[in-house]
Amino acid sequence: MVATPDHIHAVAAMAAMQLGKHVYVEKPMAHDIHETRVLVEAARRCKVVTQMGNQGHSMRGVYQLKEWLDQGVIGNVTEVQCWTNRPSWPQGIDRPADTPPVPDTLDWDLWLGPAPQRPYHGVYCPRNWRGWWDFGEGALGDMGCHILDPAFYALELGAPARLSAETSGVNDETAPKSSIIRYEFPARGSKPPVTLTWYDGGNMPPRPEEAEEGERLGDNDGGSLFIGEKGKIAVGTYGMGLKLLPKALAEQTERPKIERERTKGHQLDWVEACKTGGPTVSNFDYAGPLTEVALLGIIAMRASGPIEWDAANMTFPNEPEADRFLRRDFREGWTL
Repeated sequence: MVATPDHIHAVAAMAAMQLGKHVYVEKPMAHDIHETRVLVEAARRCKVVTQMGNQGHSMRGVYQLKEWLDQGVIGNVTEVQCWTNRPSWPQGIDRPADTPPVPDTLDWDLWLGPAPQRPYHGVYCPRNWRGWWDFGEGALGDMGCHILDPAFYALELGAPARLSAETSGVNDETAPKSSIIRYEFPARGSKPPVTLTWYDGGNMPPRPEEAEEGERLGDNDGGSLFIGEKGKIAVGTYGMGLKLLPKALAEQTERPKIERERTKGHQLDWVEACKTGGPTVSNFDYAGPLTEVALLGIIAMRASGPIEWDAANMTFPNEPEADRFLRRDFREGWTL
């Protein structure tokens, strides 16, 4: 089980798989898109059981949501709004100038792993590493694989074609204080194109007029709002707490009865699959493309303008300068 800071996920997971060990990796699956694709291929080659830690995918909510959407309860969905209360750590700041001593309890060189060498500082660990590009991916890296999962799964989104970003305080060291990311997903068969907008750092989508005064949408950590031709569906961070809007539509619509076998939980279901060889709900074949969606939003924050994504060739045709964010250089002594 890999629950290190994000910049270690890929090397730790790869080391396990090369030894023939099954692996559970917390979200996001990897630190960049190159690492994500390498892990997906390695899992297939090594024939190991994998699972990413987007725990909501083991709950009933995402499957109830898909049932409603597939039934056309709110008609064609062309817009999704996602939000989170993150970041809850410093972002939009510069690297500290002072160099305090490394605590006796910390192997700083090992903690850095493949990241570039820099002096130790308490602003990085044990918790605030998420805001620093060398170690994490900010609010979207922390919560994206949770909050984007219901839309990614239920709408079968696949890869976005175009992204753009509005940020406050982004720099070469840390993620921004706040951001709004717009994803444009093309049509998928009979499903129309979808615009998905991500909000963090205090930014929030417009409140739907169908919601009653004081009615809560989402939960403490965030949520999503699916906007269709005939109504809206709000869900929480992990896809639970479905609310159908307007109230009249909710009153006449039966809640889907998803008869999923009771599970022991996202982690222990992976343990069971390790023993039986059975499938997991968020194996790397599923988790890889979902992680890429989150990581693409992070690249949109750092790019100089809107980016167009060629998923097959792993490049940005209109903004080749952004290709440098697809893969990082490892510090000497570290390989994938």
